[in-house]
Amino acid sequence: MYSFKSRVRYSEIDRDKKMDMYSIINYFQDCSTFQSEDIGMGLTYLEKNKRVWLMNAWQIIVNRFPALGEEITVSTWAYDFNNMYGYRNFLIEDSKGLVTAAANSIWVYMDTESLRPVKVTEADVRDYHPEPKFDMDYAPRKITLPKTLEPLTGFLVTRSNIDTNDHVNNGQYIKMAEEFLPAGFAIGQMRAEYRMSAVLGDVIVPMVCKEDTTYTVVLANTEGKPFTIIEFKQQEVL
Repeated sequence: MYSFKSRVRYSEIDRDKKMDMYSIINYFQDCSTFQSEDIGMGLTYLEKNKRVWLMNAWQIIVNRFPALGEEITVSTWAYDFNNMYGYRNFLIEDSKGLVTAAANSIWVYMDTESLRPVKVTEADVRDYHPEPKFDMDYAPRKITLPKTLEPLTGFLVTRSNIDTNDHVNNGQYIKMAEEFLPAGFAIGQMRAEYRMSAVLGDVIVPMVCKEDTTYTVVLANTEGKPFTIIEFKQQEVL
């Protein structure tokens, strides 16, 4: 397990003085990046070998969103590598060691020249040392599209959405999708399935469906093909 400590910053909170899903994803991404960099398997290694890990699916369960000023510990570990896939858990714990958020993530190993998935070799993952997977209720990787979706006004991908892979960062899609949730919607679980990569200048057309306590936001291209499908489930009221 790889961990680092932090404190919730003003720049990471919403109007309720709590972290939002986008900030949680940023912490998770930073944690896995720190681990890869520290063991010598980070961006330089990947660029040299013309490889990249691309996010395929997220499942994040939130028990509560940490508040401004809270001390937190962010942790991650790989639990499996299989063919072209990598599987990784994440946690955010508060100062008492209680889990505020837990996640499962599935990554695809890609050749940056052929733009095709490639099999993970032993050399590619030798220092990750997989550990047992976290005890949580694992959801399927794929998200079923609702039968009815309401298309909304499209918007342009800008430079601020783009990461080192020259496409929209996986967290940016979640930030976009959160804009279509009603005020006061408390997220208990977020799932995301990534199907295509949006790049600078693409137009993203959001399509939204509400079913009971679940909102599904599809971020699609102008032909209606999804870049990403995001499912938000509301927290249960105890």
